[in-house]
Amino acid sequence: MTAPDLEVHEQPRVESEVGPLRTVLLHRPGDELKRLTPRNNDQLLFDSIPWVDRAQEEHDAFAETLKSRDVEVLLLVDALVDALGDERAHAAAADTAVDRRRVGHELADALSSHLSSMSAAALADVLMAGMTFEELPAAEGASLVRKMHHPHDFVVDPLPNLLFTRDSSVWIGNRVAIASLALPARNRETALLDLIYAYHPRFRSAGRAYGAHSAPVEGGDVLLLAPGVLAIGVGDRTSPAGAESLARSVFADGLAHTVLAVPIAQDRATMHLDTVCTMVDRDAVVMYPAVRDTLVAYPLQPDDAKGVRVDGPVPFLEAAASAMGIDRLRVIDTGLDPVTAEREQWDDGNNTLAVAPGVVVAYERNVETNARLEEAGIEVLRIRGSELGTGRGGPRCMSCPIVRAQL
Repeated sequence: MTAPDLEVHEQPRVESEVGPLRTVLLHRPGDELKRLTPRNNDQLLFDSIPWVDRAQEEHDAFAETLKSRDVEVLLLVDALVDALGDERAHAAAADTAVDRRRVGHELADALSSHLSSMSAAALADVLMAGMTFEELPAAEGASLVRKMHHPHDFVVDPLPNLLFTRDSSVWIGNRVAIASLALPARNRETALLDLIYAYHPRFRSAGRAYGAHSAPVEGGDVLLLAPGVLAIGVGDRTSPAGAESLARSVFADGLAHTVLAVPIAQDRATMHLDTVCTMVDRDAVVMYPAVRDTLVAYPLQPDDAKGVRVDGPVPFLEAAASAMGIDRLRVIDTGLDPVTAEREQWDDGNNTLAVAPGVVVAYERNVETNARLEEAGIEVLRIRGSELGTGRGGPRCMSCPIVRAQL
């Protein structure tokens, strides 16, 4: 990227969930999904084996939907290759891909040397799609580790969950929070985002709001309800320590005046806060009705004496409205009856991406939820997601907003 290109881009800044979306980071599904088998899909956090070609078609349509609304779409692979053009990033990437404890020092040195010799594009492919022992040249590392592994075992694990760019990083104001992902299958994702934000020319000056080596926080649990107001889900993926650490960080940087820590059920269907609730307008959320009256929040605010004051628990909807300075939040329920609501919650009916106030992208299959959104005056941009959803994620999960216009 040349210097003149840098001048035409808006500086990264996100202060809300619904401000007009200007720039977003997506990851088009690639060869990493072709690594999924019935033997490893559970370990790699997929419920079934996706049809990759169809998943790519669906993702391309998703990207085109955003572009049709004047959203700049950055693809993670392009950003990663650009970052790896820096020799320091290339060396760091080759090092982070090698798990020395698992492969041993001899093979680790050989693997690191092999990766270091690759072009930026080839290295990016390995970082995302992984590498099997069979694919590592035979001359590299004739060790016991290699002899005792099946040729199709991974010497570098694939990252099929890269598709869900919301989880691995989130912009809060003009700073980026690099997530600390809870599950081993996703640990290396944050290393790639770290490289992009550290070495890509477009992001070199960006400050950090959180680091990947801190207590667990995932981006799907972080909702920017309004300028200065964050909600952080605490459950399967984000720990209480992570929520408090992020709160302290945004308070110290003046990025928020209130953080709502919101306990959520710790199960597969509700892995993140954005699986049960997302914002669709300045004062409106789409929410799974089973949690509407039971969801609570612990309000956190900066305190000169204690650092952070913790109150509650109080009803989430009341706490959110109070922190946002509005009378109440409008709530649009998922589905018309408990069975439909449960089905459409599982199919990411709550996981919408706002491209502007009152305009959201949603999976077309959630017919009842989309109808209720439209009845409430929300414009719904429907996309297909039969294959994209096999990893349990909707349009919000698949997008990391980098620039949103102020409300």
